[in-house]
Order: sequence, then C-alpha cells, then structure tokens
Amino acid sequence: MLPVGTAWRGIIEDSAGHPPGSMLHKMKCLHTADPYRDLDVIDSRAPRFNQATVGLLALLAVLTGWWAIFGLLAAQLAIGLVFGRRYCLPCLAYFELVQPRFGEGRVEDSRPPRFANMVGVTALSGATLAYALGAEIAGAALGLLVAALALLAAATGLCAGCEVYRLGARLRGIRSHRLDLVELADFGLSPNGEVVVQFTHPLCSDCASLEKRLQSEGRDVVTVDVSQRPELARKYGVALVPTAVAVSSTGTVLARLAG
Repeated sequence: MLPVGTAWRGIIEDSAGHPPGSMLHKMKCLHTADPYRDLDVIDSRAPRFNQATVGLLALLAVLTGWWAIFGLLAAQLAIGLVFGRRYCLPCLAYFELVQPRFGEGRVEDSRPPRFANMVGVTALSGATLAYALGAEIAGAALGLLVAALALLAAATGLCAGCEVYRLGARLRGIRSHRLDLVELADFGLSPNGEVVVQFTHPLCSDCASLEKRLQSEGRDVVTVDVSQRPELARKYGVALVPTAVAVSSTGTVLARLAG
C-alpha cells in the first residue's frame, strides 16, 4: 500500500561500470522513485538491507557483550529518521552501492518501515539503558528480540513493526473513514450499472496488480489517481492505496474490495 506521493522517474549513472545507453545500464538505473526525494515511498529491498544490518550487529552485541553497539544502532536509526536517508549509513550503502548494481525492487509505502525503525530505536535504547544500569539479562533479552525480528524481516520480508503499523492504519480507517456512498459525478460517472472505483497512484505496484485482476474478472473499473485528485482522497477518507469499492448505479457502496 502507498500514501499520496510525488512521482519521479530518471536515469542515474551506473556505478557498476555499464556504459550509458546499454540495455543493462538502463535496466539497472531506471528508477520509479528517487530515494532521496520521493520520501513517501521506498524500494522494498532497502528496509530489508537495513534490517539485515541491524539484526547482525544486534546479534553480535548479544554474543560478545559489547552493549555499546545497541546505543550506536539506536543513534544511527534516530539520525536517519530525523535527518533523512542521506544520513542513514545502511540506506546510503544500499542506494549507492547495491541498488545501482541490482536495480530497483518493488516500490512500497515508506511509512510502515519508518514506524518499524521507531520501534527499533525504542527497543535498542531500552537495551542500552538496561546494560548501563546493570540489568544485563533484560538488556540481552531486548537486544536478542531486536536481532530476531530484524533478521526474520530481512530473510522473509515479514516485518513485525510494519504489520503493526498496517493494522493500526486499517483500524483507524475503519473507524474514521467508513465509505458507504459516493457521488458518481465526482468520477465522471452516470447511473449505468455496477462499477468499481479504485483509488490509485503512479508509484503503487499493488494498484496496477489489483486493476488487472479486477478487469480480468470482467469488472468495469474507474481509477482515480490520488496524486492528481487529492481532494477526492480527502473527501472519501482514502489514506492508503489501493482502495477500491464496488458501487451501484445510485452511488451506494456495495462492497469494499481493497483498502
């Protein structure tokens, strides 16, 4: 899922040494989103690279007792959250060294991994404080928990902090933005049978997949680009995309299909 953001597309120099204009150069250097400007989204591989780095270093701290590593990790995550990706060392390593060689992964909403980093800062700070106060067992337990969850996320893509964020977003959406009726005129529609209204975004990979699936099911799909029509996203309480609803000829929402 993605939030409203600004699309960007460009070609950067290939640091892997492939000559400009070559097919491999273009494949590896074509970006859907600028990693330092389009902060609403992120290459899905970048958080996993960061999680692998944090997990391995946290595990090293637990095994060796070098608990200062927890504090350094917490500080590094906090600096990245406050000042941006250019000041996050694992982010820089990924975007400057890894991504140019292997290409961009699937682009996703940056808010879930950002929330997960906040949770990581809290847990790592807690581990540092516990060790400093002499509560080594508590510090080791917190550090081991961070290492386990970070390495699990890096290996499988299952990010506990991200899932907590998504669950909270869904619950907030269900409470605050119940969608029962739409005005057909807002979407240039006239009463003419059932239609699916899908809120989408140019950088949303899941949006394109959902649209194809709905069309393959024989549904009439009308898409609304929230980057071009933010007023409609606000009016109907759409915070995440894809959001899709089946609408009757009178504008009544028959079913919420996504979001």
